[in-house]
Amino acid sequence: MTSAAFGRRIIEPGARELVLIPGKEASSPASDLVHHNELKEQIRSALMSRIDPSVAVRIPRTRLRGEITNLVGEIATEQRIQLNEIEEATLAAELTNDMIGLGPLEPYLEDDEVTDVLVNGPFDVYVERRGKLEKTSARFRDGEHLVGVAQRIAAAVGRRIDEASPMVDARLADGSRVNIVLPPLVLNGGTISIRKFPAHSLTLEAMVRQRNLSPEIAGVLQIAARSRVNILISGGTGSGKTTLLNAVSQDIDSTERIITVEDAVELQLQQPHVVQMETRPPNIEGAGHVPQRELVRNALRMRPDRIIVGEVRGPEAFDMLQAMNTGHDGSMTTVHANSPRDALYRIENMVMMANLNLPLKAIRMQVASALNLIVHIERMRDGVRRVQSVAEIAGMEGDVVTVRDLFTYRYQSVKPNGSLDGAFETTRMRPDFVSRAARHGLDKELLDCLGISSGS
Repeated sequence: MTSAAFGRRIIEPGARELVLIPGKEASSPASDLVHHNELKEQIRSALMSRIDPSVAVRIPRTRLRGEITNLVGEIATEQRIQLNEIEEATLAAELTNDMIGLGPLEPYLEDDEVTDVLVNGPFDVYVERRGKLEKTSARFRDGEHLVGVAQRIAAAVGRRIDEASPMVDARLADGSRVNIVLPPLVLNGGTISIRKFPAHSLTLEAMVRQRNLSPEIAGVLQIAARSRVNILISGGTGSGKTTLLNAVSQDIDSTERIITVEDAVELQLQQPHVVQMETRPPNIEGAGHVPQRELVRNALRMRPDRIIVGEVRGPEAFDMLQAMNTGHDGSMTTVHANSPRDALYRIENMVMMANLNLPLKAIRMQVASALNLIVHIERMRDGVRRVQSVAEIAGMEGDVVTVRDLFTYRYQSVKPNGSLDGAFETTRMRPDFVSRAARHGLDKELLDCLGISSGS
């Protein structure tokens, strides 16, 4: 590695010159009257004129950041711009993130407390921490900068986003889910919505500590997973459905073969025998689309012990019910809904989307025989995600699917700090799947969790 005032180069052993383009001098010295942000932009422009970004992306982040820090100091000296060490390091970090990261969003992706990053145009960035949204000081330079970051995200997963194709779902290298919408579909310069996922899945025990559910509910869900009960998790957007599904799935036996089907891979199953399937959107010509329904149908041919659909949104609901009804006990899925009863209505509507011309009673009989347990979770106004009810589907009464609560959450009051006070209560109803738990030697443990005497 060699260094000179205007010909500094980043060299790897045995390689050609990689980053700096020699012979380009910095621009004229900045006036003391220029705004501080304009000075930073001047340094940025001078530095970018000396760097080949296509090669910089191949250099390890730590080394690149160190070299850029040195260059920022050199350019500031050349242009008589006063920057202290903190300002130099901050600017170097921003430039590094622009070249090989997600620009001003990068610090929030590294923050474990942040669960969502929401970009509403180049100058309006929000994050969610502990269930509450807050505006940040992060800014893109302009709309072009935002679009550049969006295109980098899409390109990393082999997709494109531009005026001809202005909307895309993607995921980051760490598994975080991303939705991007660009003009002309939005008028604010572009939006990016990132749903982060922890490096390690939460366990039910951890969710108990966070007061997302009670120890008794956690016990019932563990027994349900081990006893191969078919589970539907319902809730609104951002309520924690996928997190809860991940936690419940950890009690699936490690010897079972699990097939997962998702729009974008989010599930983090811990078992060794897992096959993950992901839908494929149509290409620019409109061809090559592989929807969830085709993947669920194909999963049935892959000798699964269980099928887990990340979220049912359409006609694949029928195929999911068929799987649950044909020997794939212990399958699980999630659905957007406002209550357990609403979840059943949504499943019915999705089955109708399959254009099977089935009478409503036949659809409801499919639902009643396929599903055993509905777990409904909500993000409440204090930002905490709580299980609101655990309900069992107990067959049909006439033309109506019977649902009976096993647990409910009862709101009581608001604490001085703004958090909600309430209690998870058992209804002490004896569930029908206690016989299935008995086959696994878990019936007494199940009844204890429900507060029922094993002799009753």
